[in-house]
Amino acid sequence: MTALKTPEKTSRRKELRRNWLVDLYGWLLLFYEDNRTLVYGIGAAVVALALAVPGYMYYQDQQAEQANERLGQILPVYEQGNFEQALNGTSEATGLIELANQYGGTSAGNLATFYTANALYQQGEYDRALGFYQQFEKGNDFIGASALAAEASIYESRGEYEQAATHYEEAAAQYQNELTAPRYLVQAGQAYEEAGRYTAATEVYQRVVDEYPDSDQVADAERYLARSKARQGASSGQQS
Repeated sequence: MTALKTPEKTSRRKELRRNWLVDLYGWLLLFYEDNRTLVYGIGAAVVALALAVPGYMYYQDQQAEQANERLGQILPVYEQGNFEQALNGTSEATGLIELANQYGGTSAGNLATFYTANALYQQGEYDRALGFYQQFEKGNDFIGASALAAEASIYESRGEYEQAATHYEEAAAQYQNELTAPRYLVQAGQAYEEAGRYTAATEVYQRVVDEYPDSDQVADAERYLARSKARQGASSGQQS
């Protein structure tokens, strides 16, 4: 007579895991029964989102394509120096202001924002230009740095020298190359001097000498450095 095989003992870990799964299943079933309407609503929302995403992406692609095309149509007008027409458009082309407002979420629309600011600046509409420069999403490139420098120039024209100086410094940091960065630092130093911040001016002039020794701006930086140090000493003497 064959001996009956002794059943294998279930480990405590397996037993706990099985009980946990049973409990979870039971909880989900009860939740579904009590919240059937909510579950259906969530499911419908997920389906709606899944259907909406491709549509939104297609819409964004269409917007980007339209913005590129329309920007290309108005840029020749801007490049000819017809800034009023470039801003407001012609019978054949949409103006930069409308492009900036309508397509600001695209790369071409963002670039239209920059050109709008430039055109307004060229016309002496500095307050409006500043608004568009601030709206422009700046990259770490020549255009981003020049937008910050333009903002600095507007603050400088208002007599807000300290604000101008900090923006020139930001412009130098935005795009660090041998051509533009030292020039922006020198301009920052000059603005700091106008604000009576001689220590800050000395520091930025010194940065030009130390960080950009081969720059064309070094000679000016050294001359202004001596001047700011002299003014700093005179200012300290007056205070004492």
